[in-house]
Amino acid sequence: MEKKVSDESRAVIESDSYAEHLGARLLEIRPGYARVALALRPQHTNFMGMIHGGVIFSLADVAFGAAANSFGKKAMALSVGIDFLAAPETDGEITADVELVSRAGKMGYYRMSVTDDKGKSIAQCRGWAYHTERPLQHEG
Repeated sequence: MEKKVSDESRAVIESDSYAEHLGARLLEIRPGYARVALALRPQHTNFMGMIHGGVIFSLADVAFGAAANSFGKKAMALSVGIDFLAAPETDGEITADVELVSRAGKMGYYRMSVTDDKGKSIAQCRGWAYHTERPLQHEG
């Protein structure tokens, strides 16, 4: 198994326009693992003044995509489940850590954890990715 993510794969992963729109930052990546952070802003809140669940899910999903594609081959999510455990403060930072737990052929099972900047567990997720043999590269 590869021990390092190639510079080309990292560049493709970091070019995610949705992650940029969200404000997500890739902090760490290695084969089968990614850590992504998000500084929370007023536009991340819902009508109740809390961080929108979609923002928390999106951060986990961005990290999931990075971890699954870290092998340099295109991978797509097949399913993701999330359990919300606590509401983060609206002015802090949240971080998603994603790790490959098991891989069987083209299927990979990943565990995702979202925490706030004080270490409080915000959400736990799990997901399946389909790994192709197609090279990860910039499209267009």
